[in-house]
Amino acid sequence: MPHFDSGACFAALLGTADNGRWSICPAGPVKAIRRRYREGTLILETEFETETGSVTLIDCMTPRNKMPDLLRVVAGTRGQVKMNMELVIRFDYGSIVPWVRKSGHGISAIAGPDMLGLRTEVPLRGEGMKTVATFTVSEGQKVPFDLTWYPSHKEEPSALNVEDAIQETEEWWREWSDRCCYEGKWRDAVLRSLITLKALTFLPTGGIAAAPTTSLPESLGGVRNWDYRFCWVRDATLTLQALLDAGYHKEAQEWREWLLRAVAGSPSELNIVYGLHGERRLTELELPWLPGYEKSAPVRIGNAAYKQFQLDIFGEVANTLYQCRQAGLEPPPEDEGEDVAQALIGFLETGWEQPDDGIWEMRGPRRHFVHSKMMAWVAVDRAIKSEEQGWFTGDIARWKTLREKIHKQVCEKGFDSGMNSFVQYYGSKHLDASLLMMPLVGFLPAKDPRVIGTVKAIEEHLMDHGFVTRYTMDPAVDGLPDGEAKFLACTFWLADNYVLQGRQEDAVKIFERLLDIRNDVGLLSEEYDPDAKRLLGNFPQAFTHVGLVNTAFNLSHGAGDSAKGRGAASKPR
Repeated sequence: MPHFDSGACFAALLGTADNGRWSICPAGPVKAIRRRYREGTLILETEFETETGSVTLIDCMTPRNKMPDLLRVVAGTRGQVKMNMELVIRFDYGSIVPWVRKSGHGISAIAGPDMLGLRTEVPLRGEGMKTVATFTVSEGQKVPFDLTWYPSHKEEPSALNVEDAIQETEEWWREWSDRCCYEGKWRDAVLRSLITLKALTFLPTGGIAAAPTTSLPESLGGVRNWDYRFCWVRDATLTLQALLDAGYHKEAQEWREWLLRAVAGSPSELNIVYGLHGERRLTELELPWLPGYEKSAPVRIGNAAYKQFQLDIFGEVANTLYQCRQAGLEPPPEDEGEDVAQALIGFLETGWEQPDDGIWEMRGPRRHFVHSKMMAWVAVDRAIKSEEQGWFTGDIARWKTLREKIHKQVCEKGFDSGMNSFVQYYGSKHLDASLLMMPLVGFLPAKDPRVIGTVKAIEEHLMDHGFVTRYTMDPAVDGLPDGEAKFLACTFWLADNYVLQGRQEDAVKIFERLLDIRNDVGLLSEEYDPDAKRLLGNFPQAFTHVGLVNTAFNLSHGAGDSAKGRGAASKPR
């Protein structure tokens, strides 16, 4: 608290209970545990069944006011259940033990700038640098807890009526969910994904965090552990389309406004990732006192990828602005969108020829990645289409020449005739699942023989148990040891390609396979290990849930020239 990227006060996920946690559970043996979200909300209910009775633990975060509130209620549903509570507050990612004081309604815990206040009617006691409690809940009884963060130099916020606040939060979520215009076969999954995206939205700015976690490993025991509590420009187009298709134009407009503020400045200094407020410097550090999730070290905060050069984001920004105008959103004030687009194209006239770090944030040498060049083409293509629509002006003849030049180079240098497939980078024999984006952005039609060959090569060499790996693993390329699970967003992209190729049955099969691996409350992480049958990587992952929403809409629309909303497909070349 107070923000997604703030220093954690409960870091047990990346260490042990001594690094901070808040546990409320039955004191005795538990026969069964069931979890669910209240329909259309982010309010979580966990039901504990014991020999003596059952209770439901309700977890709720209120829509953000000035300070964040985490509300928990233990509700007795049958018999009597003895409960234990253990509150271990450790600020700054589990490293700082606060000074805890009793108050008239609970406790307060202070360390430097941070203060947490816990209000409850349950008697609390200190025990071994922890705050603990034992209490019994009977059928029909409710025991509330209210945990609030606030700056240590400020007065404690006013107390909430916990029951009323939860009711108001439920009504807020229900009203929001009722705006979802998807009415297809998979409505529950789509709505849960949209709720997840809304929950990952940083309210003050409209930025959407890639995930609320850091350092959850892509391979158990491995080193591919990254901080995802920031906003990636790359996610912009796909996220925007999910929001627009589902009827959430206000959220889409806020996301666009965040994007325009974040990317303002020289195009040559465009970041691929920004902080929640639009910060550019996200210095990467390792936290040696945390052993990592299931001993997967190092634990990292910050992300050095902010320093990388990735061509694809120029296409993502241009396509986002184009999509907004296509959807009828009001243009930004003072031609801000046009100014950004013009600056991007001006840079790309020569910048597109530079090698870059690629979509996957490679930590090896820069190369001429095919996906990156393709997205540079997208930037120019969307500028041309915007000029043709009268949305802004430019030298369209020069842009068309540039678009043709990029397209020709990608098709000549990025396609390997012996493999009958596009490849990861010019001259390589490696495959890359980002090539599945070609028909989705309109670079080539889905039924172009080169696209069909690429899809077949990915099916044969990057698929395992029906799930897609991001790319051919090679430490010389990505600068990291081998080892990661299957990338779920790429698997959704494969389903999208099946739709566009008219392989509807295959698309439904792979989509429902992805739905089957969601956890018990419908959430997905970044990756999946089909051998261990477990989710891996940061969780829940916005990029994955965006893929779920967009693929559901694509399945509803069926085959066409291009996936819904990624921009009109160009004519075959």
